[in-house]
Amino acid sequence: MPSIQPVIVWFRRDLRLADNPALARAAAMGVPVVPVFILDEATPGLRPPGGASRWWLHHSLAALDRDLAELGARLILRRGPAGAELDTLIAETGAGTVLWNRCYDKGSIARDADIKETLRDRGVGAESFNGALLAEPWEITTKAGGGYKVYTRFWQACRAAGDPPPPVSAPVAMAAPGTWPRSDDLADWALTPRSPDWAAGFSDHWLPGSAGAMDRLARFLDGAVMDYADRRDFPARPATSGLSAHLAWGDIGPRQVWAAAVGQAPAGQGRETFLKELVWREFAHHVLFHFPDLAEQPMDAKFDAFPWAPDDDLLTAWQRGQTGYPIVDAGMRELWATGTMHNRVRMVAASFLVKHLLQPWQVGEAWFWDTLVDADPASNPFNWQWVAGCGADAAPYFRIFNPTLQGQKFDKGGDYVRRWVPEIAGLSDKHLHSPWTAPADVLAEAGVVLGRDYPEPVIDHKRARERALAAFKSLKRG
Repeated sequence: MPSIQPVIVWFRRDLRLADNPALARAAAMGVPVVPVFILDEATPGLRPPGGASRWWLHHSLAALDRDLAELGARLILRRGPAGAELDTLIAETGAGTVLWNRCYDKGSIARDADIKETLRDRGVGAESFNGALLAEPWEITTKAGGGYKVYTRFWQACRAAGDPPPPVSAPVAMAAPGTWPRSDDLADWALTPRSPDWAAGFSDHWLPGSAGAMDRLARFLDGAVMDYADRRDFPARPATSGLSAHLAWGDIGPRQVWAAAVGQAPAGQGRETFLKELVWREFAHHVLFHFPDLAEQPMDAKFDAFPWAPDDDLLTAWQRGQTGYPIVDAGMRELWATGTMHNRVRMVAASFLVKHLLQPWQVGEAWFWDTLVDADPASNPFNWQWVAGCGADAAPYFRIFNPTLQGQKFDKGGDYVRRWVPEIAGLSDKHLHSPWTAPADVLAEAGVVLGRDYPEPVIDHKRARERALAAFKSLKRG
């Protein structure tokens, strides 16, 4: 009598049990299931996760292993080229099938296609599923059959298609193999920083894993969603869902979020705006699929000739939150301390780097890739290109945020700036967002010496704006 062949479920950015089509399919097969995560940093074309994302990955993998243990299973960890590691696991387990949920960056697409072809040629079943998006990038298309470049039309097409399929349930039981294959020890991967532990404060803000994601979603839908449209731009207020990192690593799926929002949140502008933000994430993946070089090349080819002015000192000042513009500096410091930054402030900080300082958007994208816990291959470059004016549905070139006015409008009481830039906390609201305008006696009373306690602005806003407009207009003449 032939032996029963196990099935391997290859986890990637889908680190959950519920709404996991590959896992659900494996559990339904009635054969032993071997859950596997492969840290693939060796296959050409893949972008390794940044430092903050690696911290999240460590804790999300630990949470997934605990969740699997409740089903009598475990998570097998391997490190190396995914194709080679899967070959080894197939040999060790006798697996007859490998299942996974799709990723949409060009490196993963190329690798996965090669693996699928190789496995099938060897008589091993291989199947992939959609576990990351509301709809596949090729399912929502223009009348001409291509990809969308304007968000509003993409949103309208998504809504015309109706609600996405409901999320699939988590398995209630899975058969285990008679012998488990060898697994790496998660601690040996050294995904979390140690000397120094610059992520020491992350745990005060985040609980990676499905339980943390579901808790955040429940709390958001229980209150904040109703005022989301009106309050989401104010960084001192707890008005956003905080789900972006959970979505980036798949602690929760977008179909779970959509179904919960539609089923639990009251209809209104708050819920509608939240769903639009979920579809904005979808739009980023849609664009990435149709423009696979999103992280390296501007979608608008004219930007190949943009007169950037690379300057390491200006870049460092921005990275360290030492630009002299409090709302920008507060955001950059929040990013370093927590692994995230409020979305409104992200736009201001990114615009400042690109348009005030004329630094290439790619260097900002790389910094966010390394420091954001929610960095993913689609949203990170997509949003940077949007801010820079060279991407899909991009911000117009003449939209240059005035960081002082942005601070005054969205942090009127100064709570956000005072939290993250404490050296100027003693300044009045009138001068908090523009310390260089404060009279000497006001600065003295607040205990602030510009250039010593807090920097002078690295550039004058008016001059920066004029320089940026001239740079952008040079593209139109070219």
